[in-house]
Amino acid sequence: MLTRTSEYALRALIHLVQHDADWPIPGRAIAASAQIPPKYLSKILGDLVRKGILTSSPGKTGGFAFRKSAARTSLFEVLSTFEQFEKRRCPFGNNQCNDKNPCLAHDQWKKVVEAEQGFMKKTTIEQIAIKKTRGRSRRSKR
Repeated sequence: MLTRTSEYALRALIHLVQHDADWPIPGRAIAASAQIPPKYLSKILGDLVRKGILTSSPGKTGGFAFRKSAARTSLFEVLSTFEQFEKRRCPFGNNQCNDKNPCLAHDQWKKVVEAEQGFMKKTTIEQIAIKKTRGRSRRSKR
């Protein structure tokens, strides 16, 4: 499960990918389109700029854009800005749950966590933002 912050970050980045011809896009425009509270989104976008995922430009014609291609930006890279994947607690209440001191569901749950992280590491923002049709994206690559 992802935090609301992570969900908002994904919605904002999907908006940026789907409107790449309009870059840079002002934060208020992203917030309105993605239905995210503007002040909340401002903090999220700032975090993504500091992480090096986005760039920002000030001024009347300023806004946000990807620093590198969305085709090379993994979900894991984005979400690890807001989530502590390595420090997750045992969802079954064992305070010391790990490979040396596993709870009864540890081995099965570990497989779920590894599958989730594998998906996030191999899936890019572009893959979730652009609908593929007949082996091609719905628009040409930048």
